[in-house]
Amino acid sequence: MRRRLTVLLAALAMIMLGLVAVPATAAPGLTATFTKVSDWGSGFEGKVTVTNTSGTALNGWTVEFDLPAGHTITSSWDAQRTSSGQHHTFRNPTWAPTLPSGASAVFGFNGSPGGAVGIQNCRLNGDTCDGGSGNPGVPPAPGSPRVTGTTANSISLAWNASGGSVTGYRVFEGSTVRTTVTGTSATVGGLGTCTSHTFTVAAYNAAGESARSAPVSATTTGCTQPTGGRGAPYLYLGWGNPPSPQTVMSATGVRWFTMAFVLSGGGCTPAWDSTRPLRGGVDEQTINAIRAAGGDIVPSFGGWSGNKLGPNCADAQALAGAYQQVIDAYQLKAIDIDIENSDEFENEAVQDRILNALKIVKQNNPGIQTIVTFGTTTTGPNYYGNRLIERAAALQAGIDVFTIMPFDFGSANIGQDTVNAAEGLKNKLRSTFGWTDAQAYAHMGISGMNGLSDQRELTSTDTWTQIRDWAKARGLARLAFWSVNRDRPCPGGGVTPDCSGIEQPEWEFSRITAGF
Repeated sequence: MRRRLTVLLAALAMIMLGLVAVPATAAPGLTATFTKVSDWGSGFEGKVTVTNTSGTALNGWTVEFDLPAGHTITSSWDAQRTSSGQHHTFRNPTWAPTLPSGASAVFGFNGSPGGAVGIQNCRLNGDTCDGGSGNPGVPPAPGSPRVTGTTANSISLAWNASGGSVTGYRVFEGSTVRTTVTGTSATVGGLGTCTSHTFTVAAYNAAGESARSAPVSATTTGCTQPTGGRGAPYLYLGWGNPPSPQTVMSATGVRWFTMAFVLSGGGCTPAWDSTRPLRGGVDEQTINAIRAAGGDIVPSFGGWSGNKLGPNCADAQALAGAYQQVIDAYQLKAIDIDIENSDEFENEAVQDRILNALKIVKQNNPGIQTIVTFGTTTTGPNYYGNRLIERAAALQAGIDVFTIMPFDFGSANIGQDTVNAAEGLKNKLRSTFGWTDAQAYAHMGISGMNGLSDQRELTSTDTWTQIRDWAKARGLARLAFWSVNRDRPCPGGGVTPDCSGIEQPEWEFSRITAGF
């Protein structure tokens, strides 16, 4: 009896001295907060911070939580852990039985796999991990991410606050956490000059991490883009009695041409019009003449017809290699991918192949401008155009200019339909990338059809001037038309490869475009 009494008295003394860990019930001021420190796809590192602001020392703590189905803990440190299925229990380490008021204790663990993972049903000493005020639940995704500024090595973002209880926000690039903040804005630094980046934002609290926000993309400054190439009508050497580009340049002031078309010369080998070689032929001679006159060119890959590289190259790496051959042959500043018809535009696998190839091109050629050109409805992109934009964002392809071709509608008012289609494109770019109106316009282009279109829609010189002025006022990145070959009058009103089908001064559409 005396021995048991002695043991009890000794134990009481040790408790009073804080030498024995006795679990206490959580109370206001006791919290346990989860943070995902890093994520490498197949796994992640998490940490839990136990904080005591209750005003009294905490003699022993126990944190319990569940991981989502399919996730496991592979190792842990700075706590005693026991696990049963998805349920994991962590207790204070033996060397730190007491957590003083105002202090924090941190333990960590590695888990598998990575991705959107957070802890669930968190309890601290039997109570909720948020200090006993009730389980806040995982917050919803933040809304409306947007770019608020760029420099040569940083991109600033803002977003709308997530609802519910939020501890902070994590800004991701892919699966990498770029920065963690408590407010609704952040600046991601340490980026390269003239590099494109796509970010998502997630909110988190003690219960876990929200779903990611919509992606938002931006390019750091310092690019040496071909500013003279903003107004660049199509010139096609394989059709329509091609004019001397020096003659057109001298008469109109236009300095850049979009040269059509680079196609497959067999398999994944590029060739002009599938038949003419990259080097040593009329195309190289024409490019040299344009450059000698103070201009430059943007080659266009694809078009409506012909044997194209997109379906013929086995994968994105091979297609990027084909693009690179043309870039290297002419030391290009920009390339245009005219993605049309069912073999490319309406083939989702080929769409993705082209976008991934352009991503590789951007990585291998800092400062090059990438353009995609595609058809549209009178109200904006159709299903395949919307998909192209969405996949460009998801794949972080870094496309600089999305150009629509607003014609062949059967339109009676091509000027208004062009504006409506462009506004639809702007709205899609805004919602997909989180851009402002000005940022969306700066990533847009218009490629019209001068005179009479294939469906005999009329774009007069006055209408083209109105379209140019509308695009110029909004800061669009590109203005083109099909084609310089057709920029000549046709008294008979026919739709032919070498004239516009209307009465007009020679090269008048080129002169108007030069004013862009």
